[in-house]
Amino acid sequence: MSRAPGLPVLVLAGLLALAACDRPAAPGGGGGERAPAAATAFRYDATSDLSGYYMPVGEVTIGKWRLKDVFLGQQSEFDGWSAGSRTGTYAPVMVEFEDKTSALVQTEMGETPSGKARVLPSRYVIDDRTVRFEGQSPELGRVTFEGRLDAGALATARRNLGDEGVVLTGTLSAGGQTVRDVKLRWWMGD
Repeated sequence: MSRAPGLPVLVLAGLLALAACDRPAAPGGGGGERAPAAATAFRYDATSDLSGYYMPVGEVTIGKWRLKDVFLGQQSEFDGWSAGSRTGTYAPVMVEFEDKTSALVQTEMGETPSGKARVLPSRYVIDDRTVRFEGQSPELGRVTFEGRLDAGALATARRNLGDEGVVLTGTLSAGGQTVRDVKLRWWMGD
């Protein structure tokens, strides 16, 4: 029995064509490598409770904006976010700024600037030693924070329900500027 010449070549060409169809388009149009899965943009691997507000020990400013805090939620909030349960105003990790040139308003914590910029994540990686955050803000453009947690200092602060000691140190970039050696203390919030 004779085989048609070129049949293996046709089968191979067909398999290659099918494989190319399975590949999503790269940003900007043409084919290319697979885009990373959305799940890899949001990773929370902490084994201890890191939830709370991480507030600057000293003033951290970028233009008219002052860093108010880096917020970390509870494990269940990270799980929900990764599963797609999201709102446009809250995330389990956020960076919040205050416009120090805006009018002051009275709150239960005293007077505070009325202008705020809350930045939600487009990606994050958080574990027991690291906080990496990236987001986009209409007011500040691309916002990133990369910090190192001090587990011992955080445990002490949590036992004392807040402490003036530094628990997180990192680099903040926003508005085209970078501030290094940002020192944050922990506060549990209201």
